[in-house]
Amino acid sequence: MNPIVKNVLAVIAGWIGGSIINMGLVKAGHSIFPIEGINPNNMEAFAEILPTLDFEYFIFPFLAHALGTLVGAAIAFKIAAIHKMKMALIVGILFLIGGIVVNYLLPGPNWFAIADILVAYIPMALIGAKIGAKL
Repeated sequence: MNPIVKNVLAVIAGWIGGSIINMGLVKAGHSIFPIEGINPNNMEAFAEILPTLDFEYFIFPFLAHALGTLVGAAIAFKIAAIHKMKMALIVGILFLIGGIVVNYLLPGPNWFAIADILVAYIPMALIGAKIGAKL
């Protein structure tokens, strides 16, 4: 298979795999820490209540972002034909862009936005690439 095509497929597979992990953990978080009286699918109501929530409501979103990126980067690294680290970092950058957008659209506490953007994406992509190298 052409290495460019294989790399594109690696990034797509990493993005999809990481997104599945991300959404699964977000849904698990809503089940474990439900927000009474708020439908998590109602983004306007969710955005209003988000800044008032306690720490425990942000555990699963952070884990979702971090582990989704980690798994996605590992998948991309493992599948990529060449420039494996770059493919893992591209997945990390895609998730970082998504994280920035979500933190803008659903503004939570500043501490969460800072921790999320600084820790959950590029560092996790680097760790995911190292894991992918060992698989």
